[in-house]
Amino acid sequence: MKTSEIKKIVDIPGIWNNMKDVEKRLFTATASENQYLTKIAQHLINAGGKRLRPLVSLLAGELGNKNYDKIIDAGVAVELVHLGSLYHDDVIDKSSKRRGVESANIKWDSTLAILGGDFLMAKASELAADKLGIESVKLLATTYAELVDGQTREIELSFNTDYGVDDYIKIVKGKTASLIRTSARLGAIASECDNETIEAISDWALQSGIVFQISDDILDITSNQKSLGKPVGNDILEGTYTLPIHIAINEYGPSFIKKLNSVRENKEKIDDVLEILRDEIILKKTRDIAGKHIAESNKAINRLAESSIYETLLKLNNYLLDRTY
Repeated sequence: MKTSEIKKIVDIPGIWNNMKDVEKRLFTATASENQYLTKIAQHLINAGGKRLRPLVSLLAGELGNKNYDKIIDAGVAVELVHLGSLYHDDVIDKSSKRRGVESANIKWDSTLAILGGDFLMAKASELAADKLGIESVKLLATTYAELVDGQTREIELSFNTDYGVDDYIKIVKGKTASLIRTSARLGAIASECDNETIEAISDWALQSGIVFQISDDILDITSNQKSLGKPVGNDILEGTYTLPIHIAINEYGPSFIKKLNSVRENKEKIDDVLEILRDEIILKKTRDIAGKHIAESNKAINRLAESSIYETLLKLNNYLLDRTY
């Protein structure tokens, strides 16, 4: 996702002014008396990023009383949880790069990267407790438990070809979509929306979060390394079998599984697997599943059809699918 493209879709100047405040508060919230810890904690903030989750919080905030101070804090809190999880993910995956810079576990070491991630998580809770209330603190804690559960399931099933599409969706709901849903929910709560509105925007975000991950799965096999920022097919090499893989298993059975298993022995054989996954049959079936979740997402916000952001939410959904072509 490119920020320039998102800005064209979310054509609401006030949102982008508030995003500047989100950026400033990310640095304020993560400043420590220990300058060494501050440097570690702010490493990925300095690297930039899409800031999708705070954007979702700010959009949801447009549905209520528009108390922008609280809504911005909601966006900061969810981004801190996301950033903290990235530090931990990079340790787990032994990643060397993140957002075009050295990952914290390489720049320092795994112990300091874990501590940096822990610090960001703690600051998210502290901010929520001070500014957003106990309901928001509980929501962030529950969501982080979902993130951990989703990540654990994914690791447990590394290189496993026996689970299918339904289990994959469960993993995605935990590791990706749950925090995007919470981003919307927290923004709506901060803006004092009514319960029906909170549920509608939360359901929109959950289903769109699933599509966001599916679209990333497609790009992992169809993009080039320069635009992707990591080796093409990297998920496969790490044993993370995403939606196109499960569809190919259903489509071609043992012959495809044999090719997939051969990559573990010889990484150069990844091109044979990618060639199959780039077949239009596999890509179409992957997009069809994404389309079903888009339909569910659009259905959720039919309850918000009179709101000022309704058309923007629809456009964002269309973009998530269009970016895979």
